[in-house]
Amino acid sequence: MRSHRSEPSTGFRLPKPGTVQIAPSILSADFSRLADEIALIESAGLTVVHLDVMDGHFVPNITVGPPVIAKLRRHSRLVFDTHLMISEPGRYLASFVEAGADHVTFHIEVEDDPLELIDRIHCLGRTAGICLNPETPVSSIEHVAPRCDMVLVMTVRPGFGGQTFMPEAAKKVAEVRRLVGPDVRIEVDGGIDSTTTPIVVGYGADTLVAGNAIFGQQDRLAAIEAIRAAARQIA
Repeated sequence: MRSHRSEPSTGFRLPKPGTVQIAPSILSADFSRLADEIALIESAGLTVVHLDVMDGHFVPNITVGPPVIAKLRRHSRLVFDTHLMISEPGRYLASFVEAGADHVTFHIEVEDDPLELIDRIHCLGRTAGICLNPETPVSSIEHVAPRCDMVLVMTVRPGFGGQTFMPEAAKKVAEVRRLVGPDVRIEVDGGIDSTTTPIVVGYGADTLVAGNAIFGQQDRLAAIEAIRAAARQIA
């Protein structure tokens, strides 16, 4: 029997499962003009932007923190899908929520009491997600995933954009879908483009994080439409 999933008390709700969403990752965006990059996403009719938060400890890179997110929040109504690739997510949770995070995903690999952290996220009125690295088995989240609003499957090793898609890691999406059923979103991050989109959507993913495939292209709008078209082949 699937465990009861707590609902966030206020604020952001994820789009209904079954609708494929593209969540562009600002990791690959032009950081000198982030507000413009986010405005472009909105002009394409997208509703979610993926914020990669890295601490240089859990992953070998350092990116943005609450101050940058707070500044971006002033310029956008997009859902801030905040992916904490950090060693102590609970320690900084309130800061990210105060900065404007709508959804918070953390890694199962770093948290001793993930259920408690999920409850804290929900109590702050935000949706909660759990993330799996490529080498981490789905069995590690069996007791956690049904309490989440979204599960994130990494199809590259986290830390840097522009990496090559890992087909074996993507197969875990189908396993996660069997675990959580239709009411929890499944997000995939790593090497997502118009070629790999049909693969992960076919496995059951409905939220696609694309960084270099969008922001690495001269025509961002055409790149977004190419991923949309690829998703429609399956959805």
